[in-house]
Amino acid sequence: MKKITLSVISVIVLSSAGVAGGNIAIPVSVPKVVEPIMSESAFYVGFGMSYMSLRDDLSDEEFTATGVMLQAGYQFNKYFAIEGRYTRDISDVEYDHGDTVNPDYDDYPTDFSNIAIYLKPMYPVNNFNFYALLGYGRTELTNIPLGGPGISADRAESGFQWGLGAAYEVTENISVFVDYVRFYDDTGFDYRAQHADVNSNAWTLGVSYKF
Repeated sequence: MKKITLSVISVIVLSSAGVAGGNIAIPVSVPKVVEPIMSESAFYVGFGMSYMSLRDDLSDEEFTATGVMLQAGYQFNKYFAIEGRYTRDISDVEYDHGDTVNPDYDDYPTDFSNIAIYLKPMYPVNNFNFYALLGYGRTELTNIPLGGPGISADRAESGFQWGLGAAYEVTENISVFVDYVRFYDDTGFDYRAQHADVNSNAWTLGVSYKF
């Protein structure tokens, strides 16, 4: 009799559980999605249009030209890169005689160039990237006429160079930038203007592509 009673109770309990709970859900384990870590290091290249100048502060003589700047660099992370640049005139080099008695030239027969390598500390803010350029380079005026027919000389100086700039990220790979670079700032320029402060600068507007 006791066995029959226990069996009836068991059936009632199981039936009640089925009515109250319906189908018992089996917990499903959902794997956690881990987003891939995007590398911040990359090679990049770029080019820009530059306004170049070299000026003698004592006589106010000045060479100016429109140039093209080519760059190639490697970004180690979002705060640091190393970059090489080559800038060269693509227009006529103009010469302003300043306080001297020399004539002005709209097409001075010389070539104006600069080559350098820089450390590039950066500070990103949203889509903007503010940076400095600190490095070593060589500024050169070549084929300067010396008076006689077919007689010319090259003048060049090497040393510390620095610059400041800002870039705006248009897409993940493409940025536009503007910067100022001081190519040279010292007394004299390779046997020229030995007692004068001479400086050379460039303003550049360009675009870069990051691979």
